[in-house]
Amino acid sequence: MKSFEELFAELSAKVESGDPESSSVAYIAQGAHSIGKKIVEEAAEVWMAAEHEGNARTAEEISQLLYHLQALMIAQGISLDEVYEQL
Repeated sequence: MKSFEELFAELSAKVESGDPESSSVAYIAQGAHSIGKKIVEEAAEVWMAAEHEGNARTAEEISQLLYHLQALMIAQGISLDEVYEQL
């Protein structure tokens, strides 16, 4: 289990190191357009899970959405602090 901050640090470190074995590094390198399409897909899956699949499945889908949101943040150079300032 990871916290939001731990996941962000892990993804950031992978991108910073340019880990050639990391699928996350390759994914984030695709940029906002590709990541954005996945965010839209995952958001719909969260909604559908909430409507039809119960809390456990909804939590799983939310975790996937959070991953893709963090990927976009990293691709765009947006820090956690910048997001937290808006909360």
